[in-house]
Amino acid sequence: MTRTDPRLADFQAVLFYMDGTLVDSTVAVESIWSAWAERNSIPTADALAWCHGRNVAATITHFLPHIAPETLQSMVSAQLDQECTQLDSVEPAVGGPELLIWLDAHRIPWGVVINAPRRLALARLGAATIDPPLLVTLEDVEHGKPAPDGYLHGARSCGVAPTPALVVEDSASGLAAARSAGTVVVAVGGRRDADVVCHDLVDLHRLLVQIRSK
Repeated sequence: MTRTDPRLADFQAVLFYMDGTLVDSTVAVESIWSAWAERNSIPTADALAWCHGRNVAATITHFLPHIAPETLQSMVSAQLDQECTQLDSVEPAVGGPELLIWLDAHRIPWGVVINAPRRLALARLGAATIDPPLLVTLEDVEHGKPAPDGYLHGARSCGVAPTPALVVEDSASGLAAARSAGTVVVAVGGRRDADVVCHDLVDLHRLLVQIRSK
């Protein structure tokens, strides 16, 4: 069921999170983090509940708060190597390509904001055959999600204030970041704690077409 917000009528840009939102990488993400949890004697369900929308180092230190810096660096590097190479199951989210074509056709600025390094973003977006006009990664901001830095940076880069920007997210930390940035918060993938709730990008596309047709 779709829930809308009156501010949608004036939207001027769309910023997408990548994993689970614009790109379907769930199989890869959960396989990699399940294996990591098993190696480190951490309940798999706990690791999977936490890792989505967070960067690798933040997830590792959440579960291993006393990890030595050199061990953390090595573990982060190993995890990223796996995430950048396990791409066979990565594909565009349902409805994503059609929505992006529509945004380009209507000259609506859009971009991708990811809570991970550029190397990983390019690997997964490439596997999904998505080439965003704007890509904001963890290297571009001082603080990752749930801080608002990435979405504030993205809105500025699109040439708009945060208020008329739509942020499309599927994780708790991402929705918190979008809310802190002052954007219109759009949830997909089953989450409902947002200004706008859509089942998926097909649902969001249909909604935006209706708005622009009025």
